[in-house]
Amino acid sequence: MSKHRASGPKGATPVPGELAGSPQPGGGTDLVVDARELTLRFGGVTSLNGVSLRQRRGEILAVIGPNGAGKTSLFNCLTGAYKPQEGSVMFTPTPQRSYSIVGKTPHSITKLGVARTFQNIRLFPALSALENVQIGVEMRQRYGSLGAVFGTPRMRREERSGVQKSLELLDLVGLGHRVHELSASLPYGEQRRLEIARALGTSPKLLLLDEPAAGTNPSEKLELAELIRTIARTGISVLLIEHDMRLVMSVAANVTVLNFGQVIAYGTPAEVQRNPAVVEAYLGAQEDESAGEAGPTGRAGEAGGPSDVPDDAPTERLTRGGSTGRKQ
Repeated sequence: MSKHRASGPKGATPVPGELAGSPQPGGGTDLVVDARELTLRFGGVTSLNGVSLRQRRGEILAVIGPNGAGKTSLFNCLTGAYKPQEGSVMFTPTPQRSYSIVGKTPHSITKLGVARTFQNIRLFPALSALENVQIGVEMRQRYGSLGAVFGTPRMRREERSGVQKSLELLDLVGLGHRVHELSASLPYGEQRRLEIARALGTSPKLLLLDEPAAGTNPSEKLELAELIRTIARTGISVLLIEHDMRLVMSVAANVTVLNFGQVIAYGTPAEVQRNPAVVEAYLGAQEDESAGEAGPTGRAGEAGGPSDVPDDAPTERLTRGGSTGRKQ
């Protein structure tokens, strides 16, 4: 095993995405994301400490770790919700175009081709499934305010095209039969898929999924895994935070492991499962939870941020090909 893959905490910090060897199935050899040495602090709390992450184009890459490891903080840095104090992020939506996105607003990063979902579902409950997806699609419409006021031919064409695309995305995520139902009335698992459809409506090159399987039942998780594979087959790179290890191991080409705001391992799912540092991190986290260690500030992770989405799910068990036993 290469020293850069799944190395322990006492060795050199691994640099995820070292492009040694052949590309992973479904992934190219070029990078869509190249994040280097990201450091994020909230006062005296360090949420990310020199985190590097590289992802190939078309790859499904998972980010896992115990509660408070810094996973959602990493997502927030990649999407503009937070600006890290140190480090860089290069986003390359196509091989011909590359952008530095540190310091850019979430809106501008979305326009470049990055979309995300959240731990806590953020749909518009009073709007239908179709209308929720249309909100994402309208990010790419260009008729402007004058076109909307005067109902120009271009506006009408883009409106028709937007509705058609929204319907296709609802079919893609298995919600074609829910088009006109209010999003608030949908079962929890379908709301998760609706949020993915809305994110896809922005035509992303990189899709960040923050715990998409949370609250879903086993059959919904199987459908979700197939949906993630389908999305990747269209050429969209998928960056996944997930506590369900069975899902992670079934879809991810590679896995990056965070603990206390640092990368402790990187490798294929099989390599990461066998890594002693990863096993120690998870077992240690379980012992901490059973001892009731959690305090008002938590560990050096998401809880340090005043507006961060809390990574408050019970710590998963890292079992070979098994479920996490996550409480729903």
